[in-house]
Amino acid sequence: MALYELTLAQAADAVAQRELSPVELTGAVLERLDAVEERLGAYVAVVSEAARESAAWAEREIAAGRYRGPLHGIPFGLKDLIDVAGLPTTASSRVRAGHVAQADSAVARRLFDAGAVLLGKTHTHEFAYGLTTPQTRNAWDQGRIAGGSSGGSAVAVAAGAATFALGTDTGGSIRVPAALNGVVGLKPTYDLLSRHGVTSLSWSLDHVGPLTRTVRDAALVLSALTGHGSQAPAEPGAARPGYPLPGEGDLTGLRIGVPANYYFDRVSPAVETAVRGALAQLSDLGAELVEIEIPLARYVQATQWGLMVPEATAYHERALRSVPELYAPDVRVLLEAGELLSAGDYLRAQRTRTLMRQAWGRVLEQVDVIAAPTVPMTAAEVGQDTVEWPDGTTESVSDAYVRLSAPANITGIPALTLPVGRDHAGLPIGMQLMGPPMGEALVLRVGQAYESVQDGHGELAPVTPEERNSRRCAAAGSAVGAGVPLPEAGRAPRG
Repeated sequence: MALYELTLAQAADAVAQRELSPVELTGAVLERLDAVEERLGAYVAVVSEAARESAAWAEREIAAGRYRGPLHGIPFGLKDLIDVAGLPTTASSRVRAGHVAQADSAVARRLFDAGAVLLGKTHTHEFAYGLTTPQTRNAWDQGRIAGGSSGGSAVAVAAGAATFALGTDTGGSIRVPAALNGVVGLKPTYDLLSRHGVTSLSWSLDHVGPLTRTVRDAALVLSALTGHGSQAPAEPGAARPGYPLPGEGDLTGLRIGVPANYYFDRVSPAVETAVRGALAQLSDLGAELVEIEIPLARYVQATQWGLMVPEATAYHERALRSVPELYAPDVRVLLEAGELLSAGDYLRAQRTRTLMRQAWGRVLEQVDVIAAPTVPMTAAEVGQDTVEWPDGTTESVSDAYVRLSAPANITGIPALTLPVGRDHAGLPIGMQLMGPPMGEALVLRVGQAYESVQDGHGELAPVTPEERNSRRCAAAGSAVGAGVPLPEAGRAPRG
């Protein structure tokens, strides 16, 4: 196994035992980044020299007995909305050309304090206002979109060009690209992680969170970000504070809610097959599957847009009036649309959000976790604008992707997506686990239980033609939903 193929947990254990040098690990990941970046376009900027210096410093600290914890010496990517002192924060936009951060964001500072090694800034859909990240290509198929807005972070992790990364999630912007690229993405409870120093899209919906190869890796990053996992234990391998995960997959006594409405409406056959198969495995692990009704489902998208659009426009008000031509057309039209919404529209969306939070709270008193598809289809082709479903409904690609992820942003509850298979084309499929506020440990426990009985979890995407050819037979044999005929392009969902 190449060093860039190590998961965070594997690399952290090897570093802690001084079996692996942070310099060697960082060098291997940088070499991988160089090998795949031209195909993928995951990074806005790479700080190779600074990364090597940070890795060397980490190595000296560990050698001197000053081990900081599981992120010490681990290379990572940072979405280009998140400030690092002295580095540009461009938000992948011409509007931000020349902007240099004066101080570290709170989350970047947490990671630096934990000893993590920054590789560079990853691409976002401009100002996080979109679900495709057009500069970046899907790690599994470069003819497909990466998903967004944290597309660069998801692709870097999926390709081995970062051991982990941070993204932001306003309507699904961590979970959508994580699902489309076959990695784990966690949107924590609203306000669990500070957004200080993070460029805003919609302040009442924005969340910061990790993208990783495994659920265990996500727990390690979250522990550091919350301040529970940055300090070293007394000895390597000793129990660490934070978000502990059980070693076994026993879910006996846990109630998992399975939506009877909304989440399985207008999803591709491959996605439904994969997610229901994952639910059956959770049941085999002892969980009780409980059918639930998603409350106020018909108002989800109107509420999401009713909150996000005016808040985004307010944030960009000055630049929109002074340099509107510098925005990408798709982002500019959304920002200008926000000027047409009234205060009454915004207040109605706020009121609906309150009702939705209360109603979801009642559902989460009946079950411990809700499990559902993360997105209704796998990665769309680059340039695909719409989806036509078998019931005759036509939907934009962005609306399709945000539809299933938005409820967790509106309600502020934690949501974890993890891979649960692939479609007949070998494209990843994600399932999300949603829990009560501050229920990160619970969703991580369920995700870890599922992951513990899966072969090949945490595998990297085959980026180059050589890698794809070597894996083609194995991928075809393991694809979830293989043999399910999917409709032709332009007439039905690709998924």
